[in-house]
Amino acid sequence: MHASIYDFIAIGVGPFNLSLACLTEPIEGLNGLFLDRNSRFNWHPGMMLESSTLQTPFLGDLVTLADPTSPYSFLSYIKSQGRIYSFYIKEDFFLLRNEYNRYCDWVARQLPNILFDRNVTRVTFDENSRLYTVQGLCTKTGALFSHQTRRIVLGTGTSPMVPECCRDVAGQVTHTASYIQDKPSLQTKTSITIVGSGQSAAEIYHDLLQDIDRFGYRLNWVTRSPRFFPLELTKLTLEMTSPDYTDYFHGLPQHRRDRLIDEQKNLYKGINATLINDIYDLLYKKKLIADIDTWLMTNIELRNCHYDEKKRLFVLDLHQKEQQANCIVETEGLVLATGYAYRLPDFLAPISDRIRWDTKGRFAVNRNYSVDMSGSEIFVQNAELHTHGFVAPDLGMACYRNSCIIRELLGRDYYPIERDTVFQHFAVHARPSTSTARARPDAA
Repeated sequence: MHASIYDFIAIGVGPFNLSLACLTEPIEGLNGLFLDRNSRFNWHPGMMLESSTLQTPFLGDLVTLADPTSPYSFLSYIKSQGRIYSFYIKEDFFLLRNEYNRYCDWVARQLPNILFDRNVTRVTFDENSRLYTVQGLCTKTGALFSHQTRRIVLGTGTSPMVPECCRDVAGQVTHTASYIQDKPSLQTKTSITIVGSGQSAAEIYHDLLQDIDRFGYRLNWVTRSPRFFPLELTKLTLEMTSPDYTDYFHGLPQHRRDRLIDEQKNLYKGINATLINDIYDLLYKKKLIADIDTWLMTNIELRNCHYDEKKRLFVLDLHQKEQQANCIVETEGLVLATGYAYRLPDFLAPISDRIRWDTKGRFAVNRNYSVDMSGSEIFVQNAELHTHGFVAPDLGMACYRNSCIIRELLGRDYYPIERDTVFQHFAVHARPSTSTARARPDAA
């Protein structure tokens, strides 16, 4: 039994709670603990391709947008590795995913209040002490642990999403979450089909396309999207990744927010335009040398999937939405690039009555990222897509969200929280009044 009472316990150590650990480290009198079931920091290891990059500039690291002087910035890391000049000469704002992972691991190793190998199994609340008790198992030693805290920050992340029609074969297919581990086996297949339209699907298609002539497999890429959408990176659109747009989005009725999230998928699920062009150029080069067996199709919806034991093939029932036509594709290997979804942790069951829920059984997340009835005890990281908009999973918004959470933990601002950071207005009531317009000077 741990005797200390913590001001907060953060459960799950991905980039967002790691950012919180960095930003709370210098705050005197704020006692926090971070628990994660994994043995070390390792972010999306299944997609750690050599050339994969983040879609967020390096300034959106763990700390810089809240505290540019922090010793836990990416520039501090790259300086410590003796590579700051080579990074400077490289002239690229977008980090390699592998490099970002190494940076985060470097930070996590420096913070003593981050405990790995801690699997949280139960969280309870005591009405008399007004404290939460976080219980679990140390997976390394088998020892039980129990800690008391005033507040909880949930950062357990998202889980691979498998379409309903693939549930029966979920254990036989490859999800992007395990692509690196499954790649050697996939490349022994006579045919591979990728289902999905986002960045991960494109990265895997590009990766497998490079070796298509060496291994001789047929490579398919199908998506229900009407085209291979590029990620929107124009500057006025990027203003939507701002506190101002979050204010606007959160103020909308829930049914409109749900509709907008569906309409805005290309703003956060699109493909890096450079990668789209790289795929085209690679196709051109490959076909210049010899014909290759590859098939790309948009507007294709996967309606059913089963595994034929006799043929040892997946049978995909596909539907072309614009033609209203059906076709069957048989494939030996199947990769689902169908994204991730938030899954409620089982350990919350004992305190579910203290949490606000919406009509769909999701967290009803307050503007300050709290989900409890009092609006000041349980906070979430990247579980608020439906309430705060597509910026929820954006690494570049981590510092802003954590600055807001820290304000709630302290009862005061510690890191300045910027407002009015954009040139445009999102809500009609924000339109400047004509009475404030500058008067025209009289003619001389």
